[in-house]
Amino acid sequence: MITKRVGRWECQNLLLWFTGLVVSLPIATLTAQTKLVPPGVDYPRVNLTSGYRLAPDWPRQRSDYAWEAMAGIAVDARGFIWTLNRGEMPVQVYSPEGKLIRQWGSGLFQSPHQLSIGPRGHIWIADSHNHAVYQFASDGTKLMTLGIPGKFGDDEDHFKMPTDVVETEAGDIFISDGYRNNRVVHYSAEGKFVKQWGSLGVEVGQFSLPHSIAVDSEGRLYVADRNNARVQIFDQSGKFLAQWKNLMVPWTVRVTARDEVYVCGASPSHWREEDVQLGIPPKDQLVMKLDTRGRVLSWWKFPLGQWGPEKKSKPGELAWVHGLGVDAQGNLFLGDIMGKRVQRFTRIGHPSK
Repeated sequence: MITKRVGRWECQNLLLWFTGLVVSLPIATLTAQTKLVPPGVDYPRVNLTSGYRLAPDWPRQRSDYAWEAMAGIAVDARGFIWTLNRGEMPVQVYSPEGKLIRQWGSGLFQSPHQLSIGPRGHIWIADSHNHAVYQFASDGTKLMTLGIPGKFGDDEDHFKMPTDVVETEAGDIFISDGYRNNRVVHYSAEGKFVKQWGSLGVEVGQFSLPHSIAVDSEGRLYVADRNNARVQIFDQSGKFLAQWKNLMVPWTVRVTARDEVYVCGASPSHWREEDVQLGIPPKDQLVMKLDTRGRVLSWWKFPLGQWGPEKKSKPGELAWVHGLGVDAQGNLFLGDIMGKRVQRFTRIGHPSK
C-alpha cells in the first residue's frame, strides 16, 4: 500500500498520471474527519497534457534476424521507420503499421552508432568502431564513404569513433566526431573537407563526447554534448550561438520538420568516482521536446529497465535509450542499447499540446 500524508489528510492508493505513462493504483480513501472533495464539485476529467502509451504489438512483423543493441532510428517522409541495430542484419525498415519492408547491411559495419536520413532520401550511417561515415541509397547501395575505414586519426581525412551525421538542405555534411576527437567536421555535398571546430573541454565551443548532431530549418546545428550535460547550438561556420544546460544528459538529438527539437537521455548527473562516461549506467530515462530557443515544451520520464544475463526489461521500460525517431503525428520510436529493441509509444492526450 502506498501512503502519502498531506496535512491532516491521508490519501491511500492514488491514481497517478506521471510523465506520460499511466500507473494504476486503487482509489483514494478519506479519513473520518475530512473530505478530499467538497460536496457538489465535479472536476472535469479532461487531460490538458500530452503523454505516451506503449503500442505493445508493434512491430507486427519481425525480421528473422535478431535485434542487438538498437543504436539508431529515423522516420522518413513516407512515415517508414528505419532502425539500426548491431546484429547480423543492421538496417531494418518497417511500415507505420509495423510490417517489415526491407532489410540490408549484413557485413558492412563494425559497430553502427547512428542513422539519419538526408533531405534527398540518402541514408547516413556513422560506424564508430570502423572510424567511418557512409551514405547509402535506400536499397543499401553505398554512395559515399567519409573517413578511412579501419584507420583512425584527427585530420581532415580521418575520424576517431564518429557518432552521428546530418545532411543539410544544401547538401552540406556535418559529423560529430565523437568519442575521441571531440569535434564537429564539415564536408561539402561532394565529400570535400571544409572545416572543423571543437576540442576536449567544458568551455563553450568545446565538447566532451559530442554524441549526436541535428539541423533545423534555419540551418542551425544542435550537438548533444553528452559528458557536459548540455546541447550546444552553432551556425554552419562553427560560430557558437547558445547552450542548453542543466536539463538532461543528452544521448541523441533530432529536429522535426516543424522545428521541434527532441532529445533523449537521462536527467542531469554529477561525475562519480567510478564513471568513465558521465552517468553510465543512467539513473533514469527521459525524452524532452523543446523549441529552437530552448524553451521546454514537454518532457516525459520512462521507467528504467533492467539488463544482464538473467534480467530483461519489461514492455514500456527503456534500458539505455539511444535511438530516437518521431513521426508526423508525434509518436515516438525509441531504441535501447541494453534492451536490444525498438518500441513504439503512441502519443495521447490533449490534441493542442
